[in-house]
Amino acid sequence: MILCMRRALVVLILITALAPAAAQQFTPAPGDDPLHRPLDEILDANVRDGLVYYRALKSARGRLDHYTASLNVPPATYAGWSKPQQMAFWVDAYNAFVLETVIDHYPIHGSAQAAPSNSIRQIPGAFEKTTWRAAGRAVTLDAIENTILPEFNEPRLYLALGRGALGSGRLRSEAYTAERLDKQLADIQAEFVTNRLMLSIDRANNTMVVSPIISWHDQAFIAAYQTTDPTFATRSPIERAIVAFILPSLLPLEQEFVQQNRFKVTFGTMDWHLNDLTGRS
Repeated sequence: MILCMRRALVVLILITALAPAAAQQFTPAPGDDPLHRPLDEILDANVRDGLVYYRALKSARGRLDHYTASLNVPPATYAGWSKPQQMAFWVDAYNAFVLETVIDHYPIHGSAQAAPSNSIRQIPGAFEKTTWRAAGRAVTLDAIENTILPEFNEPRLYLALGRGALGSGRLRSEAYTAERLDKQLADIQAEFVTNRLMLSIDRANNTMVVSPIISWHDQAFIAAYQTTDPTFATRSPIERAIVAFILPSLLPLEQEFVQQNRFKVTFGTMDWHLNDLTGRS
């Protein structure tokens, strides 16, 4: 009898101890998409402020492998999706393929002089040769960025691509979905001005250094954001687009600096250091 009571007490203690852990299980956010829920869980568990636990992700890669395989939906299914669904799909696919590329070669220790030793750029053909299956197509990372995404005429999508690099902007800890996309892209635009790798304003020297990602896709940003404000009439089309893109999110002193129109715009150099949280070098 006493032995049975002790066993019951042990079981009760275990249940009590495990209860908080169960309460902390992943809870889908509003606007969750069942297709991208696995990526939501992966990013939630492995991404902190844009940096990735690549070591942990590699050690438990099964969920990521399963998710990337699930992206090869039938072309007819993809064709029936709304435009926001298609946009979110390709950004999520790109970011998942980057994660796969990195953990396939992690830890990265390259010797090419053109990139940091831990850079995804040390992986031969990572962007232009390695192919993935998505929506019935064989695609490379470059094909998604330079062939597929331009079809949507939404330049903020280029700032949502992780690229496995510090200079590519903050990788979100959630997947992109159709219902959340408007807010997610608005957040990216607002965060652009607070990330010094995206935008650096030096009021003392009248300079503005902008991410090279904008220059890579200058025609898309010009088409979407070129301002007609006569204050900037003498500026180049891309400079007018940059002003219109950043001005709403700037602090008052920064807005005043821009409105004075005495600044010089330069494009920075891409920081290709791996966005690695566990093995930064």
